[in-house]
Amino acid sequence: KRAINSVLNQTHAPQEIIIIDDGSNDGTDKLIKKEFPQIKYFWQKNSGISNARNLGIEESSGNWIAFLDSDDEWLPKKLELQINAIMQNSEYLIFHTNEIWIRNGKRVNPKDKHQKFGGYIFEKCLPRCVISPSSVLIKKEIFEKYGLFDTSLPACEDYDMWLRICAFLPVLYLEIPLLKKYGGHEDQLSQKFWGMDRFRIKTLEKVIDNELIDQDKKSAALNMLLEKLNIFITGAKKRGKKDSEINEFYMKYQKYLNRI
Repeated sequence: KRAINSVLNQTHAPQEIIIIDDGSNDGTDKLIKKEFPQIKYFWQKNSGISNARNLGIEESSGNWIAFLDSDDEWLPKKLELQINAIMQNSEYLIFHTNEIWIRNGKRVNPKDKHQKFGGYIFEKCLPRCVISPSSVLIKKEIFEKYGLFDTSLPACEDYDMWLRICAFLPVLYLEIPLLKKYGGHEDQLSQKFWGMDRFRIKTLEKVIDNELIDQDKKSAALNMLLEKLNIFITGAKKRGKKDSEINEFYMKYQKYLNRI
């Protein structure tokens, strides 16, 4: 409800609001029908965040799309300032903003490694996701050219998407915080999986195999892939994971090490 109200309270009203309910059973459907009947509401059998976002993209009618995860909150001028940025920077097709972090009810400061950037930021995107989906305003045609979210990834699907886009396009960054990002709760997606780097490893393999990406970017992705494979293998050993699972990633490490 907080997320929805933060959209309704925008100083620049969106053309449409679409909610994708990914199989919840907490009464969300009743809440929407009762309190927000003007919103387009779609329920799907639990299929994951990528399927949910993709359905929202497909059902949207506008030329520009903004995402908002249910545990985040837009500040009132988020859309207004991004629309102004579009008018002044028409060559850009993707915009993102700074954000305020709330963890367990308290504001915290992001670390230096979480710093955000604008321009051609492909290499900045390699270590971790540096664009928050809830801060993005993106031209719909981008998805037609570079594809939708990868439904085979249960997490780090945003990391995959931004690398795919930023390998070719610049992004415009608004340094002013226009999003409150809430974390620390038990049902947060990042809390569900150990070894999140396994999903980033898959993305980096896709980058290296993409014939359209230039060699310098592939080389940077290869170095990051080896780093993440090493981190994952070390972490798996510490957690006492099965040798078969560790060996799978060790074989990948040897395979890509030979490419250097």
